[in-house]
Amino acid sequence: MPPESMPDALGRLSFGPFSVDLRAGELFKGKKKIKVQQLPLQVLGALLERPGEVVEREELKARLWPADTFVDFEHGLNTAIKKLRQALSDSTAKPRYIETLPKKGYRFTGKLQGEFARPAARRARLAALAGKILYVRAEHDIECIVAPVDEKSREEWQRLLAVGDDVGVSVMIAQGHLLLLPVGAPVRVLSAAGERGWCETRVLEGEHYGKTALLPRDSLRESSK
Repeated sequence: MPPESMPDALGRLSFGPFSVDLRAGELFKGKKKIKVQQLPLQVLGALLERPGEVVEREELKARLWPADTFVDFEHGLNTAIKKLRQALSDSTAKPRYIETLPKKGYRFTGKLQGEFARPAARRARLAALAGKILYVRAEHDIECIVAPVDEKSREEWQRLLAVGDDVGVSVMIAQGHLLLLPVGAPVRVLSAAGERGWCETRVLEGEHYGKTALLPRDSLRESSK
């Protein structure tokens, strides 16, 4: 497999003659860097998360235009799609990469290259979460979840869980290396840990306000309800 068709550790994805690194905010055609604004790249990132699936306009609005942002969303999205198509030399009439579904949304119709395309898409999806406010979630009516404050604490916590050392876990909680976060608590995503699926977050309210916490992606949701 040619090196340029393989996603790197930062989540570079390739399709056709193009490659994109969403974390760095760069788009290339072959080895040539294509000039494109960040918003069109963010739209592309959202579409690359679910290749072949429809991403609705309202979903893009919730993701890329915060509720307190006063802009013309319709015009902004239409402009972003237009600039994205220009960067990809794509056509509205005969799309190779970005298909429009009128009044619904958009779909990425290209083929991601390389055997690592699926893990890379997951890394891209996680990386695209940086800066977003999400909410703690849990199943089975659990009121709180445990969150390590950093990678070292996460490794120690998982080691204690593996040997069933509940006392050690309690000590870590008492020492502040593990946080008990209530379900529904808002956090801001600072970064994502690639294929591991863990996000570094900042707690935005409650007892642990301002502290960092590592949370698995499936313990976060976009709505507070």
